[in-house]
Amino acid sequence: MSERSERTGGAAAQPHRREGASGRVLRFRFDGREYEGLEGDTLASALLANGVRAVASSIKFGRPRGVYAAGSEEPNALVQIEEPFPEPMLQATTVELYDGLLATGLPGQGRLADRPDPARYDAVHAHCDVLVVGAGPAGIAAAGVAARAGARVILADERPEPGGSLLGTAETLDGRPGREWAAEEVAALAALPEVRVLRRTTVLGHYDDNHVIAVERRTNHLGAAAPADVARERVWRIRAGRVVLATGGHERFVAFAGNDLPGVMLAGAARTYANHYRVLPGRRAVVFTTNDSAYAAVLDLADAGVEIAAIADVRQAPGAAWAARCAERGIEILTRHVVTAAKGEGEVSSVEVAPRSETPRSETQGGGGGAREIPADLLLVSGGWTPVVHLFSQAGGTLRYDEELGAFTPGETRQAVEAAGFARGVRTLRACLEDGAEAGRRALAAAGFAVPSEPAVPSGPAVPSGPALPSETTVPSAGEEPAAAPAEHLWLVEAPGDGGDYGTHFVDLQRDVTVGEVLRAVGAGLTSVEHVKRYTTAGTAHDQGKTSGLLTGGVVAHALGVDVAELGTTTFRAPYTPVSFAALAGRDRGPLHDPVRVTAMHEWHVARGALFENVGQWKRPWYYPRRGEGPGEDMEAAVLRECRAAREDVAAMDASTLGKIDVVGPDAAVLLDRLYTNMMSTLKVGSIRYGVMCRPDGMVFDDGTVIRLADDRFLVTTTTGNAAAVLDWMEEWLQTEWPDLRVHCTSVTEQWATVALVGPRSRQVLARLAPGLAVDNDSFPFMTWRDAEVAGIEARVCRISFSGELAYEINVSSWSGLALWEAVMASGEVTPYGTETMHVLRAEKGFPIVGQDTDGTVTPQDLGMEWIVSKKKADFVGKRSFARADTARPDRKHLVGLLPEDPGVLLPEGAHLVETSALPEPPVPTLGFVTSSYRSAALGRAFALALVSGGRERVGERLYAPVGADLVPVTVTSHVLYDPEGARRDG
Repeated sequence: MSERSERTGGAAAQPHRREGASGRVLRFRFDGREYEGLEGDTLASALLANGVRAVASSIKFGRPRGVYAAGSEEPNALVQIEEPFPEPMLQATTVELYDGLLATGLPGQGRLADRPDPARYDAVHAHCDVLVVGAGPAGIAAAGVAARAGARVILADERPEPGGSLLGTAETLDGRPGREWAAEEVAALAALPEVRVLRRTTVLGHYDDNHVIAVERRTNHLGAAAPADVARERVWRIRAGRVVLATGGHERFVAFAGNDLPGVMLAGAARTYANHYRVLPGRRAVVFTTNDSAYAAVLDLADAGVEIAAIADVRQAPGAAWAARCAERGIEILTRHVVTAAKGEGEVSSVEVAPRSETPRSETQGGGGGAREIPADLLLVSGGWTPVVHLFSQAGGTLRYDEELGAFTPGETRQAVEAAGFARGVRTLRACLEDGAEAGRRALAAAGFAVPSEPAVPSGPAVPSGPALPSETTVPSAGEEPAAAPAEHLWLVEAPGDGGDYGTHFVDLQRDVTVGEVLRAVGAGLTSVEHVKRYTTAGTAHDQGKTSGLLTGGVVAHALGVDVAELGTTTFRAPYTPVSFAALAGRDRGPLHDPVRVTAMHEWHVARGALFENVGQWKRPWYYPRRGEGPGEDMEAAVLRECRAAREDVAAMDASTLGKIDVVGPDAAVLLDRLYTNMMSTLKVGSIRYGVMCRPDGMVFDDGTVIRLADDRFLVTTTTGNAAAVLDWMEEWLQTEWPDLRVHCTSVTEQWATVALVGPRSRQVLARLAPGLAVDNDSFPFMTWRDAEVAGIEARVCRISFSGELAYEINVSSWSGLALWEAVMASGEVTPYGTETMHVLRAEKGFPIVGQDTDGTVTPQDLGMEWIVSKKKADFVGKRSFARADTARPDRKHLVGLLPEDPGVLLPEGAHLVETSALPEPPVPTLGFVTSSYRSAALGRAFALALVSGGRERVGERLYAPVGADLVPVTVTSHVLYDPEGARRDG
């Protein structure tokens, strides 16, 4: 390849690249084919340079779709990046080209990645006096005024380089090309000490008190060359004193037959491709316009080498200066004409134009006869421009309809926010610059800064130059901007040849919504644009209706015979553009999203070969298989061994993960009485009581123990996985229903390490570890606690049993947890056991676990715990629900035990239960389901717990559990299968 080809890619490699284009050649693959582009391209501009017209297909009809716009308003060209990491649903117009890019076109939906994302994402907080959104002419002027007065300024723009609308034009400022002027002015701004310029940063949402969320794409454009230590995307959470929205506008299209074909493009986008990317989007173009802005695009494209076949202008006449310039180039202007159809197989090959009807309505037109078909491969459309008011509206601003512009512009807002430039309907470049500077002055004044008399550079060698408001001599190179002729507002071109159903008149290209669907919605009685949006899905895709929202409203207004101003707009919601879940998560993913919590004894468990179970966020020892010669113990053997030790000898479990909440205050007992079903205020200091919490509907929410430490202090324990939920529950009631209660609740779960010492010999082991503690039954009865030194460590020892055996829970500071555990293990033949053994032991005793033996529809009475529902308390959460007829039904599901007829059969948890030994035809009525199922060393067999309809009345009955193709017979029994008298509790 020649030197020139290496630099530009060569005409043969990029047949639609303009002469004189330069830049490093980048190679990429799209839909399996190799292409070349230039540094600075987007994927869209590179594809257009290579003559690729169809980029994607539509989601509903599968119609080919091409590049329609040049920025984040793109409705068509959706792609999936495959390398270096799969990312779906990206707009080709916003994907910056990099060497090695691999992408495919999408049919309106993508594929999620099948592997973990290796990139980093982060988030930062920032504060400023003035935030300027948009680095176009108005935004640069506003930021310049504010920065030079000493304000802290953030200037954010979604593009890689500043300039806004100047990037796509041939206009000049200060005798420099607009693109060059913008780059130099923003570079000077960035050099100021209190200015931060954020490129590739899209402001997604504007919330209360000027809290603004933005996403910066930091390394997406680098592909595989992205540094591993730099975050791919960063979320900015900005708190601004004042916000200036210089967000510009989006060009909109018109609904006519075939307006979605590849080769149909917004006129302003084509101008951008020709000027900024030096790419010709077509060879021969027809232009369809309702306003003068398309003429600037026509002249630039003609100068670039595009043949302009004709301009179809719906108006009586364009601006005289524009018409004269077109006449100089021999361009035909067809006034009072409309495009009735774009035609072609898979892409535009010709355009049908026709005179307007003689008695037109402003919002809809039909061909008045004399249609003409013009060969062309490009159709440029300009149906007017819509200010970008999304953020202004999100900030609570009202909108007003601008009759001259034919669009909604900012009205009033309660926040410290204002729009500038075209974002508030200012039309000309000179006016946008002046308006931006004035917005900067207003922001300064509101922020408490002295306002300069003019936006000039302060004197002094330490202050960089520019930007200042351009003088009268630095208006665009054409001198005074040509006087504009009034625009007309056209939404729909009627085309009888389309079958009358408007099947190819699209109003939302991404959602495949046609005029016909909008008319059907209106015909169904929908008169609100919000309702039509939901009926048709128009405006709900990735582009959020940037090009289609007002067009849809215009068609609805036409169908209803009302003004667009009267109809209004749909609600503008964040995010302004799509944002990846990875960016929103930031570094809060994996262990940081759901932190892995371990106890003080964790390393001991690891060293002894424990396998772990995830319980909530905690890693809990599941069981401890012995490793000997051969394969060692499996789970069943290990658990049976651990169970025997707890029932026959002595065993210990790390119970540190139990939730612990300190409840302190003069009204602490009152709070607990209201939250638990049983009485807690009568509990004596030094004693412990088991309790159950219910939701207002009477269903069990959590259970645990309440330890009274003092008259005004309790320690509440909860299930491991429910600790945060219980604390939140307490705070919700305190803050919303009982704010008069003098109580403070504090999580102390991680401050305590707990060892459960269980089994007939546990009293002997504790006596050796705590020689100063009287451990006999009379001195230390069940459900009491004592302070003592255990293994030389200050401890709180509780007589609590979740196994039915003699047991103690020894609580020490988490710093001393490992020392206590090691002392217990060194005291004799103590067997460590894990959560699986704990489950077997408690299930043998019929102790339910909330969340396993309950499913949110279970009352304490259903669990056989009528005794825990106080008859003395006037009220507690859930009390009234126990008087409902539904909670007293005899056929409610009760917790019962199940004994399989074959003692070796282990029922699967979740298995349903039926009455008959043969299944009837579906649907099969079920009586309930298995909640817990284990093998028991103490019972010498397998057993289960289940929730069974009318279960307590079915004790002794035979039921059946469908397991695969078999029906396993089981006998219903009491849920307490081991030591029902409780004789083993006291040793």
